[in-house]
Amino acid sequence: MQIAKDTVVTLNYEMFDTEGKLLDKTEHPIVYLHGGYDNILPLVEEALHGKTTGDSIDVTMAPDDAFGEYEPELVRKETKDVFPMEVEAGMMFEADDPATGDVMLFRVTEINGNEVTVDANHPFAGVTIRFVGKVTDVREASDEEVAHGHVHGEHGHHH
Repeated sequence: MQIAKDTVVTLNYEMFDTEGKLLDKTEHPIVYLHGGYDNILPLVEEALHGKTTGDSIDVTMAPDDAFGEYEPELVRKETKDVFPMEVEAGMMFEADDPATGDVMLFRVTEINGNEVTVDANHPFAGVTIRFVGKVTDVREASDEEVAHGHVHGEHGHHH
């Protein structure tokens, strides 16, 4: 079966930077609903379209096509007393953006005395990404998966 709109795709991948450094890879295959549901990076989805089980892709993406440009204004310094618990580098926190009201996900990047640096940029923001993937399965999506816009069941979303 070919990957097309409303198919469920299972794949393994590795992501590298421009120097060939491994940034991320699957421990277990990812499963997503194909067809413009924003479940995977658009250029990766485009490269997968029409592929079948066993096929591979190799896509290089500029930051704008991957995880976005690095935005210095998304880095903030806070005092430890604004956090609900003892903080450590690497911890993640949700916070409201006072300008937009949107919920943002911040990662603690540094602690210096009473000052905590948090960053809402994706860890790969500003990085050109090489995405190498191999399709391990393709199946028709269920009506419920299409209606919900994501995969259900094993390795997918559970309600």
